[in-house]
Amino acid sequence: MPVFKTATLIGMCLSIAVATSGYKEQHKEQPVRKTRAYYEEREEVVWEVPMKEKLIALTFDDGPNPVTTPKILDLLAANEVKSTFFVIGKRMDQYPDVVRREAKEGHEVANHTYSHLYLNRRISKQRLAEELARTEEQIVKLTGKHSSWFRPPGGFFNDSVIRTAREHGYTMVLWSWHQDTKDWSSPGTRKIVDRVLNNVRNGDIILFHDHVAGSMQTVQALETILPELRRRGYKMVTVSELIKHKKSNTMQGKPPA
Repeated sequence: MPVFKTATLIGMCLSIAVATSGYKEQHKEQPVRKTRAYYEEREEVVWEVPMKEKLIALTFDDGPNPVTTPKILDLLAANEVKSTFFVIGKRMDQYPDVVRREAKEGHEVANHTYSHLYLNRRISKQRLAEELARTEEQIVKLTGKHSSWFRPPGGFFNDSVIRTAREHGYTMVLWSWHQDTKDWSSPGTRKIVDRVLNNVRNGDIILFHDHVAGSMQTVQALETILPELRRRGYKMVTVSELIKHKKSNTMQGKPPA
């Protein structure tokens, strides 16, 4: 073959290769931007459960506490409210009777790790699995029920945390962004009250803490919040009931097959 024809063929091949490479570069699969919507669509994380009905879930983290948790339970009973307590395993070891009371009075007890382990740093899957399992063992022992819900301390999570939780039968539950009372920082009873009442919406998951060292502000705030929410027509239920209600409505809304 003449030299000029060989050179022409080589040039054509190089042009095709460059063009193909450029096309692949422009059309290669882009990384998924993992926003809140991404996790919600996959039902991997729950922040809230929007609905038409006036249902909300009150949740309490970091307990049990031998002083404040019983006072909160008294207020919940007086206002005919059911809630979900995300408990720390090592505190359950200290105050098992408080957890028994939570379950006996119809509240839900859920997993918040054994040692309040923050997951904003590199934690092995084995370590997290042990934290979950140790707490779950205590939950079952004290309540007779398995927990379906896991809330990571501080709300920190990543894909590895989600996978590990799901592998152990948990769905991750956080809270409505507009319903973080920040009561852990003792901001003042009025601020806690205003945060909840000024922002409440159907399907909210509200974040409180039943263990805040040296503070009674959450208890004092609930004395105002609970009756006012009832006056406005809200029913306060467990996380399980909130999600169950949403799924029930979704199924009813589906057209027949």
